[in-house]
Amino acid sequence: MSLLGTLFGGPFAVMNTVGLVAFAFVGASKAIDEEFDLLGITIVGLSMAFAGGVTRDLLVTRVPLALQSPVEVALGVVGICLAAALNIVRNEPETHPLTLASDGVGLAAFSTTGAIVATATGLPAFGVVAVATINAVGGGALADILLDRSPFILFEDFYASCAILGGASYWLVGALGGPSSTAAVVCAAVTVGARLVAVSYGWALPTVQDFKPLRE
Repeated sequence: MSLLGTLFGGPFAVMNTVGLVAFAFVGASKAIDEEFDLLGITIVGLSMAFAGGVTRDLLVTRVPLALQSPVEVALGVVGICLAAALNIVRNEPETHPLTLASDGVGLAAFSTTGAIVATATGLPAFGVVAVATINAVGGGALADILLDRSPFILFEDFYASCAILGGASYWLVGALGGPSSTAAVVCAAVTVGARLVAVSYGWALPTVQDFKPLRE
């Protein structure tokens, strides 16, 4: 397969390309903000880009795609270089609007690739949603652990929920007889749309402490 085919030859390839660059960019930006050295920045960036996809592939019992194609690593390096370039131009890259936008785009892209792989493997609805979510948030969780933080998805913001909605929408479109390309577009749109709305309006899932006034 040609390089263009690997990068853009179908819904999975397109979403995988976008997700790898976007999440490597976000992970590297976080590491730069923590003043990691170049190796540390590279490790965090690549971990955020690959961890979700590697976990996805292991769950469906196939050799991780990240180990099969040098193009995967190259895309991650592109994202890391973009983060370094942004830091040269602007300080605090982690909070830059471009980084926040890339996080949403990466979340949508990897929700879609996870749903595509799960569906191709023949998993039922729950499996499709679970793999889509793990693919989308697994890299971010590992990056936070490497940064000595509690994983962002466990305690704050409306984040993993967006991937759940995206994965469910992919399955629903397929169950209604829609083509995979349409399901991919809907999944990505629902995921990134939900994330943008959540950020704009400050949505967050409730905690147990939020129900304390009910006992008083």
